[in-house]
Amino acid sequence: MSLRILIADDHGIVRGGMRLLLERQADMTVVAEATDGVEALELALATRPDVCVLDVSMPRMTGLQAARQIRAHLPGTPVLILSMHDDERYVFEALKAGASGYVLKREVDTALLDAVRAVVRGDAFLTTAVERSMIRNWMRDGSVGPEEPLSPREQEVLKLIAEAFTNKQIAETLHVAEKTVESHRGNLLRKLGMRDRVELVRYAIRRGLTEA
Repeated sequence: MSLRILIADDHGIVRGGMRLLLERQADMTVVAEATDGVEALELALATRPDVCVLDVSMPRMTGLQAARQIRAHLPGTPVLILSMHDDERYVFEALKAGASGYVLKREVDTALLDAVRAVVRGDAFLTTAVERSMIRNWMRDGSVGPEEPLSPREQEVLKLIAEAFTNKQIAETLHVAEKTVESHRGNLLRKLGMRDRVELVRYAIRRGLTEA
């Protein structure tokens, strides 16, 4: 029986390459492709795949945000994060979001198939010995990892603000009231000590929530 896989990346060439690599395997089938995090969540709920492979940086909702939502709605579905970043903050955030694996994009050709099979078995998968050692140390000493000042919902709102969504559009995307979005915007400015949207955008770019 083939493993049913959802892949999400906002670059068509990357998705095509992943699909080709995965479907060359007799035991793997790509059942859905998403171009952003919101679509990934919707397709995951619709198709209920055996594993979701998500790019960390996507429009509307990042891979980490989508992973958190997918795990909340489909706790039995493992999530694998793809990233260009080997910074420990991204690894910690991926694990906190519920991801079972983290693969660097430069290692996809050699690591993706093993990663998919590992997370489906229920194992964790990280692509480098350094990252494995780092996570083992983190789990052993009880550290919570690098501090994140924003809640998951605040990160979602910040990303959409940085991508020039209006309050109404943000409310529709996140299925909340406009007044709730306005409240989050005010909390973001206050919590981060910032004055306007321009500063929020710069912060979102530095944090990897959106691209310049």
